[in-house]
Amino acid sequence: MQLNVVQRVIGLLLMVFSFTMLPPAVVGLIYGDGSVWPFLDGFLIILGAGLLLWLPVRRVRKELRLRDGFLVVVSFWVVLGLAGALPLYLSPELAVSVTDAVFESMSGLTTTGATVVVGIDDLPHSILFYRQQLQWMGGMGIIVLAVAVLPMLGVGGMQLFRAETPGPVKDNKLTPRITETAKALWYIYLGLTVACGTAYWLAGMEVFDAIGHAFSTVAIGGFSTHDASMGYFNSPLIEMIAVVFMLLSGANFALHFLAWRRVSLRPYASDPEFRVYFSILFAVAVVTSGYLYFTGIFSDPASALHHGVFQAVSIGTTTGFTTAAYHYWPGFLPVLLLFVSFIGGCAASTGGGLKVIRFMLLLKQGMRELKRLVHPSAQLAVKVGRKPMDEKVIEAVWGFFSAYVAVFTVMMLLLMASGLDQVTAFSAVAASINNLGPGLGEVGAHYRDINDFSKWVLCVAMLLGRLEIFTLLVLITPAFWRR
Repeated sequence: MQLNVVQRVIGLLLMVFSFTMLPPAVVGLIYGDGSVWPFLDGFLIILGAGLLLWLPVRRVRKELRLRDGFLVVVSFWVVLGLAGALPLYLSPELAVSVTDAVFESMSGLTTTGATVVVGIDDLPHSILFYRQQLQWMGGMGIIVLAVAVLPMLGVGGMQLFRAETPGPVKDNKLTPRITETAKALWYIYLGLTVACGTAYWLAGMEVFDAIGHAFSTVAIGGFSTHDASMGYFNSPLIEMIAVVFMLLSGANFALHFLAWRRVSLRPYASDPEFRVYFSILFAVAVVTSGYLYFTGIFSDPASALHHGVFQAVSIGTTTGFTTAAYHYWPGFLPVLLLFVSFIGGCAASTGGGLKVIRFMLLLKQGMRELKRLVHPSAQLAVKVGRKPMDEKVIEAVWGFFSAYVAVFTVMMLLLMASGLDQVTAFSAVAASINNLGPGLGEVGAHYRDINDFSKWVLCVAMLLGRLEIFTLLVLITPAFWRR
């Protein structure tokens, strides 16, 4: 393990991250809300911490190894969550505890969208902008951005990219050079953000709200600049714009790259994962809309349709925007929507959950085992489209699923042991590890009232979900530290 190399990279990344404190400070100056100093103080403290880490090892010039990459990614996300909490803790308007500040910061950076803040409409614009900005940076992953920057600083990026990128198949690059791949991903991400913000503005949002909600929509985050979330605008047009961009952001970004390069929609139609992803959300939207109408929650078919479609896509892609208190909806709907978030978005998207490709492989493997009972000697391959999948990928998916279930169970039991009821504990862990945000029971509206121990457990759950579990769990295995 090259700890001096890891220290140098983390120091560099912290110094880069410190400059993200400046845009909210500028917003505070523009709106004159008096909340500039928490961000300037945060900038100086984080920049100083980065310099202290970097200066002693600034002359180290070694290539990152794979294990170093895992350690950098996990360490930096932990440090980032703590550093991002600084201006929130220092802000007199928020007046939150250390626990709540770290929870809000970690929720933003992991694009979970769970919040401990109430009275969002009354917060200064600088704080509102900062919360949205945290999600936007975390959406594609600040590590991927660093992959494009670090080679210029003499640090290789492939190991970081492999440790950070979600999904079971990680080594498929869009371009021959990993730096160019990271840049391509960010160009697509930025393009979607600009398009989304423009569409919101044209649909009637103010510029500030349009930018803030574009940040959290494309990041599949769910933070809003209003307590009522998307319901504040009471606009079916704005909600349908959100649906379009949530669908796009929950899809594999490699498909966007191919569609843009070929000027064709064929990559989407020919991709098996995207077809399953769209079909699941379509089916859930139909069920949700129909149930809302026939149970009389919305007597107008148009209202039932747009609320049903919006909530199905928002929860299914793990964005977490709401137009209504869905956790109070009758019957099985809240649980159905929560279960859809377990599937989540596609691989290489900003969505959370298990990922659609893993869900597909788990189903196909289950079907194969049923066929083997009938034909024990048959050689049966698991295929995605027409492509047989490597058995190592199947094994990795089952390994991931077993680790997911084990971690989920332990965390739910810890929350129940701390005093939370079963519904709240189950939904809080599900909403955190799937990077969804809103849960059921006590955490349907916000997480402010649960105990501090539960909040720290959920911070770990958010981090596990964002880093796809294995990236974090591998650090606690003896083999990782063995020479």
